[in-house]
Amino acid sequence: MGGVGRLRPAPGTWGSAVVLPAVFLGPFACLLLGLVLTVLGWWATRRMLGEDTNADPSWVVVDEGAGQLLALAALPAEAGARGVILAFLLFRLFDITKPGPVGWADRQHGARGVMLDDVVAGLLAALLVLVLAAMLPEGSL
Repeated sequence: MGGVGRLRPAPGTWGSAVVLPAVFLGPFACLLLGLVLTVLGWWATRRMLGEDTNADPSWVVVDEGAGQLLALAALPAEAGARGVILAFLLFRLFDITKPGPVGWADRQHGARGVMLDDVVAGLLAALLVLVLAAMLPEGSL
């Protein structure tokens, strides 16, 4: 994603942060962009890794961008900075700690494993954002 993965420290966090402005395009656009990045990221990572199915280079951050976009897609259209920060922090928490299904996805090999753990982390973050949006008063996010 334009060399963002070469930024230090924490290239995954930079990869997640670079897609945050997409929230201004709305939830549907975030979902669509997340799906497009997932497919393109899987294709590119598969080509890059070749036969090395155990590699997950830290400078590859398209997976973080895809997962973060999925988390942003769950925000209500009127969400403000609190909602964006919440979606960002939840995604990073799930991506870093790898609970349950995220850990399972991370143990997959090849491009599938590179992309899938972040997609699952993004979906978990999105689910939690949706639950919180339903429980909190309108406009809280």
